[in-house]
Amino acid sequence: MRILTGLQPSGKLHIGNYFGAMDPAVKLQDQGEAFYFLADYHAMTSMTDPATLRENVKDLAIDFLACGLDPEKATIFRQSDIPEVNELAWILSTVCPMGLLQRCHSYKDKVERGLDANHALFAYPALMAADILLYDANLVPVGKDQKQHLEVTRDLAGKVNDKFGEGTLVVPEAQIKENTAVVPGLDGQKMSKSYGNTIPLTGGKKEIRKSIMKIITTTHEVEEAKPTDGSTVIALYKLFTDEAAVQTMIDEHGHSGEEGKGYGHFKQQLFEAYWDKFTAVREKREELENNLDYVQEVIAKGAEKAREESSKVLDRVRAAVGLR
Repeated sequence: MRILTGLQPSGKLHIGNYFGAMDPAVKLQDQGEAFYFLADYHAMTSMTDPATLRENVKDLAIDFLACGLDPEKATIFRQSDIPEVNELAWILSTVCPMGLLQRCHSYKDKVERGLDANHALFAYPALMAADILLYDANLVPVGKDQKQHLEVTRDLAGKVNDKFGEGTLVVPEAQIKENTAVVPGLDGQKMSKSYGNTIPLTGGKKEIRKSIMKIITTTHEVEEAKPTDGSTVIALYKLFTDEAAVQTMIDEHGHSGEEGKGYGHFKQQLFEAYWDKFTAVREKREELENNLDYVQEVIAKGAEKAREESSKVLDRVRAAVGLR
């Protein structure tokens, strides 16, 4: 089974990225032949500074490796190192109805949030389809927000097969991550860079602790019992520790009087659990930052393998549509 997934190099990773995308993606390397791409073409729909884009791509590659991606098991590469993806995207565009793109909610949502209504943003689903179909991917893990784009991919693959011959493209299956926990941010909303409510995946001890101490809580005094329903601190603590520890924290929220504990105490517990959870990631990241030649070598080798596989698919498609 061939698995494909990609992440946009849109900035410093936070723990919502880790639990929602990075960790599930890395675990897939043991379930099949995995291809991971750093979606720098896609990032250009919202990012215009070249230096920032280059830095973000490097950081995302380091984060993937620090979080456990094994180059012996999985192929990781830059999207822009595979020029074949743009040719396939054009071929897919010739069978893609305008209405299909117009119905995609992601374009409307991003324009409403202030992004430029450019062609790249509008045609994003066609390029995403090419990303997937170029490697004969069987399984594509996506979040609920990308489910529609995967349906577009399947639709376009079907149209190509109907028009130019069955088997021209492999029609992939989606693996929808229905049970992925929504990681709350400092304000209780979904953790997102756009909301400015994130806890970084890595960083200095003082920086991270200061961030966690900013979590919004109720105004209950130390000696008062505190509510547990809707508690951001408890919701985050669940991500880092076992059920027994979580239950202890819940019970302690109910203490009052001399046994009462303040939110500072609970936030400190959360910080310590966070810090322990990502010790190995921090250590590996530091090692990789001091060995950037290795990181570049991994990405270059990944691109070689990805181009080898993509050229087979594109040759097949070219022949089917009459370009060869």
